[in-house]
Amino acid sequence: MNRFHDQVVLVTGGAQGLGAAMAARFAAEGAIVAIGDVNTDAATALADSLQQQYDRPCAGHRVDVTDSESVNAWIEQVVADHGRIDVLVNNAGIIRDNRIEDIDDADWRSVVDASMTGSFYCTRAVLPHMRSRQYGRIVSFSSMSWRGNFGQANYVAAKAGIVGLTRTIALETARDGITANAIAPGLIETPMLASMNAPAREKLISKVPQRKTGQPEDIAEAAAYLCSPAAGYVSGVVLDVDGGLGIGSSIR
Repeated sequence: MNRFHDQVVLVTGGAQGLGAAMAARFAAEGAIVAIGDVNTDAATALADSLQQQYDRPCAGHRVDVTDSESVNAWIEQVVADHGRIDVLVNNAGIIRDNRIEDIDDADWRSVVDASMTGSFYCTRAVLPHMRSRQYGRIVSFSSMSWRGNFGQANYVAAKAGIVGLTRTIALETARDGITANAIAPGLIETPMLASMNAPAREKLISKVPQRKTGQPEDIAEAAAYLCSPAAGYVSGVVLDVDGGLGIGSSIR
């Protein structure tokens, strides 16, 4: 498939994990990929690898999504280099889990800023460029946790905020050829999940109706669809990619 031939795709938090899987998928389908991450070395190394593998222009940029000036400079650089922005994937985020009374100010702000505020800054920066061309795809990352999760008040607030932000973006851009959607991953094979002890991991997996974890490629597939021309009539939705976990518990 070559759905993104010569489209310019931005992926935040793209140097590793789900971000790296999505960057690879877009490059494989012909995109020009700009990877934004605070880890400059990892972003650059991945971009170089993708460029060599797929013979597509790819670049890694140091971007702090919690800093609007850093975001604005990145967007302007990409536009100067390529003249357009077609797709924005707001993937950057962190976790600092704790009970509510044990979350300090710094851990609250860092989680909310990395995920929700960063998505706002990046979206605000790309919208003028998308509106001018009457085309754009914005995908932001929520989580199955947005419905509420023990010990994650900061993360849940950020991911629930992504849902509200996404729906508002969809409304405000509905007549501009732009769509905005969110993805809510479930248990995906990432370094964070792999670091869990075996009993805790198996307990979580037992709650998934499919009784298995997802792969980063499952997320990349969902993102590629939502960002493709085929999804032009899909906007303002939250797509659960979780093996059925979001359905809820069964009496069986």
